[in-house]
Amino acid sequence: MIVLAVRWYLRYALSYRDVEEFPAERGLAVDHVTVYRWVQPFTPLLIDTARPCRHSPGDRHPMSLDVKRRSPV
Repeated sequence: MIVLAVRWYLRYALSYRDVEEFPAERGLAVDHVTVYRWVQPFTPLLIDTARPCRHSPGDRHPMSLDVKRRSPV
């Protein structure tokens, strides 16, 4: 639940008070300061986890370059 709240904060640019409402809907009493304290240590972990999934420019080729042309029969 903590990581999900931090992810919402980072992904959707919500305020701490907005994120505070999501756990409250599930029955968890969370203060906006608590959400702030969660964001501080978990943000670097989420960034490091997401980084390998990103593609750098030029690391993928269009399909047309991978297909070899056949000589006419």
